[in-house]
Amino acid sequence: MPYQHRAAGAGAHPGPRAARPTHSSGQSFEALRQGCLGSGTLFEDADFPASHTSLFYSERPRVPFVWKRPGEIVKNPEFILGGATRTDICQGELGDCWLLAAIASLTLNEKALARVVPQDQGFGPGYAGIFHFQFWQHCEWLDVVIDDRLPTFRDRLVFLHSADHNEFWSALLEKAYAKLNGSYEALKGGSAMEAMEDFTGGVSENFQIREAPEDLHAILGKALKQGSLLSCSIDIRNAADSEARTPLGLIKGHAYTVTGIDQVIVQGQKIELIRIRNPWGQVEWTGPWSDSSPEWRSIDLAEQTRLCHTALDDGEFWMAFEDFKAHFDKVEICNLTPDALGDNAQHGWEVTVHQGSWVRGSTAGGCRNFLDTFWTNPQIKLSLSERDEGQEGCSFLVALMQKDRRKLKRFGGSMLTIGYAIYQCPGTAGRLSRDFFRYHASLARSKAFINLREVSGRFRLPPGDYVLVPSTFEPHQEADFCLRIFSEKKAVTRDLDGRVDINLPGPPPLMPREWETEEERQFRALFQQVAGEDMEVTAEELQDILNAVLQKKKDLKFKPLSVLACRDIISLMDTSGNGKLEFGEFRVFWDKLKQWTDLFLQFDVDRSGTMSSYELRTALESAGFRLSSHLLQLAVLRYADEALQLDFQDFLHCLVRLENASRVFQALCTKEKDFIQLHINEFINLTMNV
Repeated sequence: MPYQHRAAGAGAHPGPRAARPTHSSGQSFEALRQGCLGSGTLFEDADFPASHTSLFYSERPRVPFVWKRPGEIVKNPEFILGGATRTDICQGELGDCWLLAAIASLTLNEKALARVVPQDQGFGPGYAGIFHFQFWQHCEWLDVVIDDRLPTFRDRLVFLHSADHNEFWSALLEKAYAKLNGSYEALKGGSAMEAMEDFTGGVSENFQIREAPEDLHAILGKALKQGSLLSCSIDIRNAADSEARTPLGLIKGHAYTVTGIDQVIVQGQKIELIRIRNPWGQVEWTGPWSDSSPEWRSIDLAEQTRLCHTALDDGEFWMAFEDFKAHFDKVEICNLTPDALGDNAQHGWEVTVHQGSWVRGSTAGGCRNFLDTFWTNPQIKLSLSERDEGQEGCSFLVALMQKDRRKLKRFGGSMLTIGYAIYQCPGTAGRLSRDFFRYHASLARSKAFINLREVSGRFRLPPGDYVLVPSTFEPHQEADFCLRIFSEKKAVTRDLDGRVDINLPGPPPLMPREWETEEERQFRALFQQVAGEDMEVTAEELQDILNAVLQKKKDLKFKPLSVLACRDIISLMDTSGNGKLEFGEFRVFWDKLKQWTDLFLQFDVDRSGTMSSYELRTALESAGFRLSSHLLQLAVLRYADEALQLDFQDFLHCLVRLENASRVFQALCTKEKDFIQLHINEFINLTMNV
């Protein structure tokens, strides 16, 4: 389905504020709860009903699930029992270990946990069968309400549950996250980093352990102290590897939570340790420093107590950091605030956000491998002027996130392969053209194009002007995106796709008849032949003459002009307001038609008789129109065919509509000063949709 541009452009990173209610009624959690208490009923969420549609979209449950409230499952349900801890997260019959790893990590940060899991709810006084949770989505906090009906089989929760069967906060959190993404099935498979960002609004960094810095142990320790959320995993090489168990008890392709970093002294030698938790709540590492390994006997009980060492089969275990590096492949860190990004940050980073879209036919150009369309991608200008303290360069981090892909799974959508490139462009005021990318290499870029929700990278470049180009790997792939730029010093960013410039020459003055050349007199005779005695051309007469002339041009792929198109032409050129073209008006249009025809042929690069929609931006600029991405997308949707091609009639109709709209706007602005309150971007938007 086509995507429409959604408020593209830069904005300041929003600060903490109340989460936006999302229930279809428009009411807040508290208003809904009070309504239920007043009527003496328990809340039933029509937005996420207790039916199989909320469970799966591609299959039906293999067993008959029964939706029950906690009070129907146990006698004394508790929302949180003895504090929300990582042992409250036990995986059920859903492949969402990535989400559970993130929830387990969330419990290590009380402040972040309290934001996601508000404490103003429970099964005591004020209980009305309604709960709410807060999630970050694309630079906005959302408040998601649910009822407490949960899927069960034989009076046991089917999905996420606590080790204590009387505790329900984690199961309800999973349900709210399933609602946010459309269904429980939508949660199958993913990266823990995705949920970590939704729980915090943080920004992620990934480390391939075999390529990580030598001080990785210190980096992870600092991240935990700063409240960052951490996960790790072992890569799979083939489908058979998925959730396969290694000889030492580790699970491949499985998301674990990093819950601790420490070190011990054994016989005068420092040994670095890392603590990890399996969200299954069982199945642990059996190698050195595992729960019952002999290594623990080498340190005293006080040290064991400090490290919270137990021999329980609860899914949590210690291992030597060297073994961790040997057995795990990837570790992900979700930094909660910009301050956590720098090694020795003493102040907050500057953050700007750009919301944009890749739209097939206009701004979905693909990566640099596709030179003919790459330049049509959104372009963001980045100006760096202040060096880091004691450094020659300017540090910044770029995080590119594709939006709502998990919600689109039920419609066949999937994570697209995305990335970005950064080009140096001193003195550039407008968009970079195809020729620029033909002759200039990128100065920096994302580590890889990859099918993750977010791709991020840290850079240090000299002061100067740069253009950042976010893209999918393949062209013509549609998605909305959110681009965040974190800079250590203030940086200026600007979306190069938001401008609307109109540069239209006024109609040339009519010359006195006695000054006409022989060619012009012949043209007048032709006009008299077409117009008849009244010396005025109607829309029907204009249709006849234009179709007769244009059909003779073999280099145009031509379909006859409609009467509607000819009426638009007359409205553009008609200065007398009688709905017809007089000779002077017709002559001006004829000159304009020749210019537009030459322009069309210039951009019909393959001589097919049609123009690619990706060439439309440059063709319109040559005709005097520099459109925003939104208006360009409207033009492509309205005038291009399914193969993203425009024939000459489409191109002509588009130009006439644009010029008509801009001339009317300019005329109104001249007569009515108050009309200037309507921006030309909005005005052309209205007229293009007529």
